[in-house]
Amino acid sequence: MSATAQAQSEFSAGELETLKTQVLKLNRDLLILEEDLLYPAQSQVAIYVSMDVGNYFQLDAVKLLIDEQLTASHLYTEHQRDALIRGGIQPLYKGNLKAGNYEFSAFFTGIGPQGREYKRAASLELEKTDEPLVLELRIADSVGKQQPEFELVPWPAP
Repeated sequence: MSATAQAQSEFSAGELETLKTQVLKLNRDLLILEEDLLYPAQSQVAIYVSMDVGNYFQLDAVKLLIDEQLTASHLYTEHQRDALIRGGIQPLYKGNLKAGNYEFSAFFTGIGPQGREYKRAASLELEKTDEPLVLELRIADSVGKQQPEFELVPWPAP
């Protein structure tokens, strides 16, 4: 290969690497813009599931309703339950809601104290403002009652 052909080949490889970097940056920017279009900040709603300890409840499934409409549901594997007990937080739902009053209801099914089937619900009525809304579906052990407690907890606005 002549010196000119080798120089052109090296130049093309350098240009190709620069072009790859630019394409990756453009792709990242497009993904960010797409997220902003799909989930504008003023209408964003994100709902997460967390579990504390898990001695009195083994989670099998969660159903989420917003204004009595089934919005999300999830069946849990052993691995996912272990991750929640170790402090993980699972994203259950991300979507949009316009400002207004809403009722959020969560139904939890699993195995409760003494190995019996357990089905409980928690609900929360609140007003969605033009700020993003983040809710946590929290499952916690109550040592005093020796039972699990279920609640929907709004996170403070960022």
